[in-house]
Amino acid sequence: MRLRNIPGADEAVENSPFCIPLVPEIKGNIRTQFPNPDAPIHMEIGMGKGQFIMELAKRNPNINYLGMERYSSVLLRALQKMDQLESPLPNLKFICDDAKLLPDFFQKGDIAKIYLNFSDPWPKDRHAKRRLTSRQFLDCYDHILADDGTIEFKTDNVDLFRFSLEEIEATKWILAASTFDLHHDSSMMEGNIMTEYEEKFSSLGNPICKLITYR
Repeated sequence: MRLRNIPGADEAVENSPFCIPLVPEIKGNIRTQFPNPDAPIHMEIGMGKGQFIMELAKRNPNINYLGMERYSSVLLRALQKMDQLESPLPNLKFICDDAKLLPDFFQKGDIAKIYLNFSDPWPKDRHAKRRLTSRQFLDCYDHILADDGTIEFKTDNVDLFRFSLEEIEATKWILAASTFDLHHDSSMMEGNIMTEYEEKFSSLGNPICKLITYR
């Protein structure tokens, strides 16, 4: 599906008080971007319109959240939602950039948890390394996660899920839990927050897959 470019989206992201520009000086100093710099930081990569991470931030004021979205036209929707909130979310900031650049702007231990939700499956074999659960991206995450950090991944794409399980098995990552039918797994559903895609796909009867992994 072709992404529709929204005029003015780049400028809106650049000027938004909710967004953090990725510059070299931020490496090792990301915590100072939040009112509570002592709180752990959880990040969603490929956050889309922000429903999931905004709900997390509302429920967990003692955790800082970063939402990363590559496309400004998509991130713009999240900024609009933030503007409409009755109460601000000081523990939530956004980044508009490519996840492959994460090691350039974050250091080991900056992030305590990463969420990957309904990532682009990149179905062609030659594009496998672009998948956010590929070993190449797992290596990126290893450079920014805390030693006890975890990754939680959800998708309705079974092929992508099997690929992700294989990549974990082929690396030093450890699979803590997994299910091919999240909404019928009571233990893994505990505290589950649905994304826009999850609501859509599950309403169509599509099983949702989820895994949790750590180093």
